[in-house]
Amino acid sequence: MKNLKATYEVIEPAFGSSFYYSKYVQNANIKAHLWHYHPEIELVFVNGGTGKRQIGSHISYYTDGDLILIGSNLPHCGFTDDHTGNKNETVIQMKPDFLGGAFLALPETKNINLLFERAKGGIAFGEETKKAIGERIELMETQPPLEKLLSIISILNELEHAKDYKVLNAEGFALETQLQDNDRINMVFNHVKDNFREVIELDDMANMASMTVPSFCRYFKKVTNKTFTRFVNEYRIVHACKLLTEKQMSVADVCYESGFNNFSHFNKSFKDFTGKSASQYRNEHKALVQ
Repeated sequence: MKNLKATYEVIEPAFGSSFYYSKYVQNANIKAHLWHYHPEIELVFVNGGTGKRQIGSHISYYTDGDLILIGSNLPHCGFTDDHTGNKNETVIQMKPDFLGGAFLALPETKNINLLFERAKGGIAFGEETKKAIGERIELMETQPPLEKLLSIISILNELEHAKDYKVLNAEGFALETQLQDNDRINMVFNHVKDNFREVIELDDMANMASMTVPSFCRYFKKVTNKTFTRFVNEYRIVHACKLLTEKQMSVADVCYESGFNNFSHFNKSFKDFTGKSASQYRNEHKALVQ
Protein backbone atom coordinates (compact mmCIF):
# COMPACT_ATOMS: atom_id res chain seq x y z
CA MET A 1 0.00 0.00 0.00
CA LYS A 2 1.51 3.33 -1.07
CA ASN A 3 1.24 6.96 0.03
CA LEU A 4 -0.55 6.19 3.28
CA LYS A 5 1.36 8.58 5.51
CA ALA A 6 0.37 12.17 6.09
CA THR A 7 2.72 14.38 4.11
CA TYR A 8 4.97 16.66 6.11
CA GLU A 9 4.59 20.05 4.43
CA VAL A 10 7.53 22.45 4.45
CA ILE A 11 6.35 26.07 4.63
CA GLU A 12 8.62 29.00 3.85
CA PRO A 13 7.39 32.57 4.40
CA ALA A 14 8.11 35.09 1.66
CA PHE A 15 11.26 37.15 2.01
CA GLY A 16 10.74 39.90 4.59
CA SER A 17 7.80 38.18 6.30
CA SER A 18 7.55 36.17 9.53
CA PHE A 19 4.54 34.14 8.31
CA TYR A 20 3.20 32.67 5.08
CA TYR A 21 0.24 34.27 3.27
CA SER A 22 -1.33 33.03 0.05
CA LYS A 23 -4.60 33.42 -1.80
CA TYR A 24 -5.82 30.71 -4.17
CA VAL A 25 -8.21 32.18 -6.75
CA GLN A 26 -10.86 30.18 -8.64
CA ASN A 27 -10.30 26.97 -6.68
CA ALA A 28 -6.65 26.63 -7.68
CA ASN A 29 -5.61 24.94 -4.43
CA ILE A 30 -3.78 21.88 -5.75
CA LYS A 31 -3.37 20.48 -2.20
CA ALA A 32 -7.11 20.02 -1.80
CA HIS A 33 -7.13 16.29 -1.13
CA LEU A 34 -3.69 15.72 0.39
CA TRP A 35 -3.59 14.54 4.01
CA HIS A 36 -0.78 16.62 5.50
CA TYR A 37 0.53 18.33 8.62
CA HIS A 38 3.05 21.00 9.56
CA PRO A 39 4.25 22.72 12.73
CA GLU A 40 2.74 26.01 11.56
CA ILE A 41 -0.69 27.06 12.84
CA GLU A 42 -3.00 27.54 9.85
CA LEU A 43 -5.82 30.04 9.40
CA VAL A 44 -8.03 29.33 6.37
CA PHE A 45 -10.78 31.55 4.97
CA VAL A 46 -12.91 30.03 2.19
CA ASN A 47 -15.01 32.74 0.57
CA GLY A 48 -18.28 30.99 -0.28
CA GLY A 49 -18.83 27.55 -1.72
CA THR A 50 -19.39 24.13 -0.21
CA GLY A 51 -17.06 21.32 0.71
CA LYS A 52 -15.70 18.77 3.18
CA ARG A 53 -13.63 19.39 6.27
CA GLN A 54 -11.35 16.65 7.55
CA ILE A 55 -9.27 17.85 10.47
CA GLY A 56 -7.82 15.21 12.78
CA SER A 57 -10.62 12.71 13.41
CA HIS A 58 -13.33 15.31 12.72
CA ILE A 59 -15.27 15.13 9.46
CA SER A 60 -18.00 17.60 8.47
CA TYR A 61 -19.43 19.58 5.56
CA TYR A 62 -19.67 23.35 5.13
CA THR A 63 -22.25 25.03 2.92
CA ASP A 64 -21.40 28.76 2.73
CA GLY A 65 -17.66 29.20 2.99
CA ASP A 66 -15.53 28.54 6.04
CA LEU A 67 -13.19 30.11 8.59
CA ILE A 68 -10.94 27.55 10.28
CA LEU A 69 -7.95 27.69 12.65
CA ILE A 70 -5.84 24.52 12.69
CA GLY A 71 -3.30 23.89 15.44
CA SER A 72 0.35 22.97 15.09
CA ASN A 73 0.97 19.47 13.64
CA LEU A 74 -2.76 18.69 13.45
CA PRO A 75 -3.22 16.56 10.29
CA HIS A 76 -5.84 17.76 7.85
CA CYS A 77 -6.94 17.72 4.22
CA GLY A 78 -7.39 20.82 2.12
CA PHE A 79 -10.84 22.37 1.87
CA THR A 80 -11.40 23.36 -1.74
CA ASP A 81 -11.13 21.89 -5.24
CA ASP A 82 -12.53 22.62 -8.68
CA HIS A 83 -15.99 21.41 -7.55
CA THR A 84 -16.21 23.50 -4.37
CA GLY A 85 -17.69 26.60 -6.01
CA ASN A 86 -15.93 29.14 -3.78
CA LYS A 87 -14.65 32.53 -4.97
CA ASN A 88 -11.22 32.03 -3.45
CA GLU A 89 -9.36 30.55 -0.50
CA THR A 90 -6.88 32.47 1.65
CA VAL A 91 -4.34 30.59 3.78
CA ILE A 92 -2.16 32.08 6.54
CA GLN A 93 0.42 29.82 8.19
CA MET A 94 2.55 30.88 11.15
CA LYS A 95 4.85 29.15 13.60
CA PRO A 96 3.49 29.14 17.19
CA ASP A 97 6.32 31.47 18.23
CA PHE A 98 6.39 33.62 15.07
CA LEU A 99 5.90 36.74 17.21
CA GLY A 100 8.65 35.72 19.62
CA GLY A 101 8.29 34.08 23.02
CA ALA A 102 8.78 37.33 24.93
CA PHE A 103 6.09 39.13 22.93
CA LEU A 104 3.55 36.36 23.45
CA ALA A 105 4.30 36.39 27.18
CA LEU A 106 3.13 39.99 27.53
CA PRO A 107 -0.17 40.52 29.40
CA GLU A 108 -1.63 42.16 26.29
CA THR A 109 -0.91 39.16 24.05
CA LYS A 110 -1.35 36.15 26.32
CA ASN A 111 -4.83 35.59 24.86
CA ILE A 112 -3.19 34.68 21.52
CA ASN A 113 -1.41 31.82 23.28
CA LEU A 114 -4.79 30.71 24.64
CA LEU A 115 -6.18 30.73 21.10
CA PHE A 116 -3.26 28.65 19.81
CA GLU A 117 -3.81 26.15 22.62
CA ARG A 118 -7.50 25.83 21.74
CA ALA A 119 -6.60 25.43 18.06
CA LYS A 120 -4.91 22.10 18.84
CA GLY A 121 -8.34 20.54 18.30
CA GLY A 122 -9.16 22.67 15.25
CA ILE A 123 -11.62 25.59 15.46
CA ALA A 124 -14.49 26.40 13.07
CA PHE A 125 -15.88 29.92 13.46
CA GLY A 126 -19.51 30.90 12.89
CA GLU A 127 -21.19 33.26 10.45
CA GLU A 128 -20.77 36.43 12.51
CA THR A 129 -17.02 36.03 12.93
CA LYS A 130 -16.57 34.77 9.37
CA LYS A 131 -18.21 37.92 7.98
CA ALA A 132 -16.28 40.21 10.31
CA ILE A 133 -12.86 38.65 9.76
CA GLY A 134 -12.97 37.19 6.23
CA GLU A 135 -12.80 40.47 4.36
CA ARG A 136 -9.92 41.67 6.55
CA ILE A 137 -7.99 38.47 5.82
CA GLU A 138 -8.39 39.07 2.08
CA LEU A 139 -7.36 42.73 2.36
CA MET A 140 -4.02 41.65 3.85
CA GLU A 141 -2.92 40.55 0.36
CA THR A 142 -2.07 44.11 -0.72
CA GLN A 143 -0.80 45.45 2.62
CA PRO A 144 2.88 46.30 3.21
CA PRO A 145 4.77 43.97 5.59
CA LEU A 146 4.35 45.88 8.86
CA GLU A 147 0.68 46.60 8.25
CA LYS A 148 0.15 42.93 7.36
CA LEU A 149 1.80 41.86 10.64
CA LEU A 150 -0.34 44.26 12.66
CA SER A 151 -3.42 42.94 10.85
CA ILE A 152 -2.75 39.31 11.73
CA ILE A 153 -2.11 40.22 15.39
CA SER A 154 -5.43 42.08 15.49
CA ILE A 155 -7.26 39.25 13.74
CA LEU A 156 -5.87 36.62 16.13
CA ASN A 157 -6.91 38.77 19.07
CA GLU A 158 -10.46 39.04 17.76
CA LEU A 159 -10.64 35.31 17.06
CA GLU A 160 -9.71 34.57 20.67
CA HIS A 161 -12.61 36.76 21.84
CA ALA A 162 -15.12 35.31 19.34
CA LYS A 163 -18.14 33.59 20.86
CA ASP A 164 -19.43 31.75 17.78
CA TYR A 165 -16.95 28.93 17.40
CA LYS A 166 -16.74 25.16 17.71
CA VAL A 167 -13.72 23.05 18.65
CA LEU A 168 -13.83 20.22 16.12
CA ASN A 169 -11.91 17.47 17.94
CA ALA A 170 -12.76 16.48 21.48
CA GLU A 171 -10.49 17.52 24.31
CA GLY A 172 -7.72 14.98 24.72
CA PHE A 173 -7.40 14.33 20.98
CA ALA A 174 -3.95 12.85 20.74
CA LEU A 175 -2.64 13.36 17.20
CA GLU A 176 -1.06 16.71 17.92
CA THR A 177 0.84 15.48 20.97
CA GLN A 178 1.81 12.00 19.80
CA LEU A 179 3.65 12.63 16.56
CA GLN A 180 5.67 9.43 16.94
CA ASP A 181 2.40 7.51 16.50
CA ASN A 182 1.11 9.50 13.54
CA ASP A 183 2.20 6.99 10.90
CA ARG A 184 -0.18 4.35 12.22
CA ILE A 185 -3.27 6.52 12.65
CA ASN A 186 -2.62 8.39 9.41
CA MET A 187 -2.44 5.06 7.60
CA VAL A 188 -5.91 4.26 8.97
CA PHE A 189 -7.31 7.69 8.06
CA ASN A 190 -5.95 7.49 4.52
CA HIS A 191 -7.34 4.00 4.02
CA VAL A 192 -10.81 5.19 5.05
CA LYS A 193 -10.52 8.28 2.84
CA ASP A 194 -9.60 6.18 -0.20
CA ASN A 195 -11.89 3.19 0.42
CA PHE A 196 -15.00 4.41 2.28
CA ARG A 197 -17.25 3.37 -0.62
CA GLU A 198 -16.18 -0.25 -0.12
CA VAL A 199 -16.67 -2.65 2.81
CA ILE A 200 -13.97 -1.94 5.40
CA GLU A 201 -13.36 -4.93 7.65
CA LEU A 202 -12.17 -4.35 11.20
CA ASP A 203 -9.91 -7.39 10.93
CA ASP A 204 -8.15 -5.89 7.91
CA MET A 205 -7.60 -2.56 9.66
CA ALA A 206 -6.17 -4.30 12.74
CA ASN A 207 -3.81 -6.33 10.54
CA MET A 208 -2.76 -3.20 8.70
CA ALA A 209 -1.90 -1.57 12.03
CA SER A 210 -0.12 -4.77 13.22
CA MET A 211 -2.53 -5.14 16.13
CA THR A 212 -5.16 -7.52 17.38
CA VAL A 213 -8.73 -6.36 16.87
CA PRO A 214 -9.33 -5.54 20.58
CA SER A 215 -6.00 -3.65 20.76
CA PHE A 216 -6.79 -1.70 17.59
CA CYS A 217 -10.25 -0.75 18.87
CA ARG A 218 -8.83 0.48 22.19
CA TYR A 219 -6.04 2.37 20.40
CA PHE A 220 -8.37 4.09 17.93
CA LYS A 221 -10.81 5.11 20.66
CA LYS A 222 -7.98 6.47 22.81
CA VAL A 223 -6.55 8.57 19.97
CA THR A 224 -9.78 9.87 18.43
CA ASN A 225 -12.37 9.66 21.23
CA LYS A 226 -14.67 7.71 18.90
CA THR A 227 -14.99 4.13 17.75
CA PHE A 228 -13.64 3.09 14.36
CA THR A 229 -17.15 2.16 13.18
CA ARG A 230 -18.44 5.59 14.13
CA PHE A 231 -15.54 7.27 12.32
CA VAL A 232 -16.22 5.35 9.10
CA ASN A 233 -19.96 6.04 9.29
CA GLU A 234 -19.35 9.75 9.86
CA TYR A 235 -17.05 9.87 6.84
CA ARG A 236 -19.73 8.22 4.70
CA ILE A 237 -22.51 10.48 5.99
CA VAL A 238 -20.51 13.65 5.32
CA HIS A 239 -19.92 12.41 1.78
CA ALA A 240 -23.67 11.79 1.51
CA CYS A 241 -24.29 15.40 2.64
CA LYS A 242 -22.01 16.58 -0.15
CA LEU A 243 -23.85 14.48 -2.75
CA LEU A 244 -27.28 15.56 -1.52
CA THR A 245 -26.25 19.21 -1.79
CA GLU A 246 -24.30 19.14 -5.02
CA LYS A 247 -25.76 16.33 -7.16
CA GLN A 248 -29.15 15.48 -8.64
CA MET A 249 -29.19 11.87 -7.40
CA SER A 250 -31.90 9.84 -5.70
CA VAL A 251 -31.48 9.34 -1.96
CA ALA A 252 -31.06 5.60 -2.58
CA ASP A 253 -28.22 6.26 -5.03
CA VAL A 254 -26.61 8.63 -2.51
CA CYS A 255 -26.82 5.88 0.10
CA TYR A 256 -24.95 3.31 -1.99
CA GLU A 257 -22.52 5.83 -3.51
CA SER A 258 -21.51 6.82 0.02
CA GLY A 259 -20.55 3.29 1.03
CA PHE A 260 -23.70 2.11 2.81
CA ASN A 261 -25.08 -1.23 1.65
CA ASN A 262 -28.31 -1.06 3.65
CA PHE A 263 -30.82 1.72 3.01
CA SER A 264 -32.49 1.47 6.43
CA HIS A 265 -29.13 1.66 8.18
CA PHE A 266 -28.23 4.70 6.07
CA ASN A 267 -31.45 6.50 6.98
CA LYS A 268 -31.01 5.84 10.70
CA SER A 269 -27.32 6.79 10.69
CA PHE A 270 -27.97 9.95 8.68
CA LYS A 271 -30.69 11.13 11.05
CA ASP A 272 -28.63 10.30 14.13
CA PHE A 273 -25.71 12.34 12.75
CA THR A 274 -27.54 15.33 11.24
CA GLY A 275 -30.80 15.38 13.20
CA LYS A 276 -32.88 15.18 10.03
CA SER A 277 -33.69 12.80 7.19
CA ALA A 278 -31.73 12.84 3.96
CA SER A 279 -34.74 14.33 2.12
CA GLN A 280 -35.10 17.09 4.72
CA TYR A 281 -31.40 17.85 4.47
CA ARG A 282 -31.60 18.11 0.67
CA ASN A 283 -34.67 20.37 0.80
CA GLU A 284 -32.91 22.75 3.19
CA HIS A 285 -29.93 22.98 0.84
CA LYS A 286 -31.75 22.74 -2.51
CA ALA A 287 -30.71 26.26 -3.45
CA LEU A 288 -27.14 24.99 -3.62
CA VAL A 289 -27.92 22.07 -5.94
CA GLN A 290 -26.98 22.88 -9.49
